Amino acid sequence: MDIQLLLITLFAATLTMLATGLGAVPFFFFANLSSRWSERGYAFASGVMLSASVFDLIFPAIQRGGYTQGVIGLVIGTIFFIISESWLGDREPKIGDIRGASARRVLLILGTLFIHSFPEGVAVGVGYGAGKTSSQLGLLLALAIGIQNIPEGIAVALPLRAEGVPVSRCMLWAIFSSLPQPIAAIPALLAVSFFQQILPYALAFAAGAMGFLVFTELIPEGLEGGRRQETGIIIAAGFLLMMLIHTLV
Repeated sequence: MDIQLLLITLFAATLTMLATGLGAVPFFFFANLSSRWSERGYAFASGVMLSASVFDLIFPAIQRGGYTQGVIGLVIGTIFFIISESWLGDREPKIGDIRGASARRVLLILGTLFIHSFPEGVAVGVGYGAGKTSSQLGLLLALAIGIQNIPEGIAVALPLRAEGVPVSRCMLWAIFSSLPQPIAAIPALLAVSFFQQILPYALAFAAGAMGFLVFTELIPEGLEGGRRQETGIIIAAGFLLMMLIHTLV
């Protein structure tokens, strides 16, 4: 294995992970957010994740593996999320000063994006491994994922910030949600053929978990204040932002 290629892959995947932290940067310029911003944050996260699940996960899963792999991954991902949600429901989670239902939702967001980051890291590693004479494919994939990670970082940071979490910690949690990217990139680079086979299942698995999170947790929380029109606009804005980024990159 070319050590230089391995280091380049690790460096690129690490940058995609760090790009998620950029989503917290705008909050350095805002004072404490009201509780309503928490609901807006969940609405924005709904749009971002719904778009990501369609354009970054489902469509690529079907293109790479077909409908059967997509359906299998979706079903397993949904079941996994239901089990995780049930497990958290029997406990009293805590993130800093956040407790109860709010902490539970934040943990579900972090966990789902953490899962979502695994196939992205695999894609970067496969991209670099599939083009050993040229790193262009891996570089383009890393660039696209890194740009898409920024609004995902906002989706993590906004609800946290609205709950009073310091901006620096919001940034660290956002980066943490993308930790699997550099971790998964190296094994994918070293075993390209194997990871190419499991990638469709991994993409669809993440889509199943993410879609279920959006419809059962995030959208209902965004509607908690009763402002349906505003919530719908914010969800659409998050969806369109991710769709625009996907189109451009």
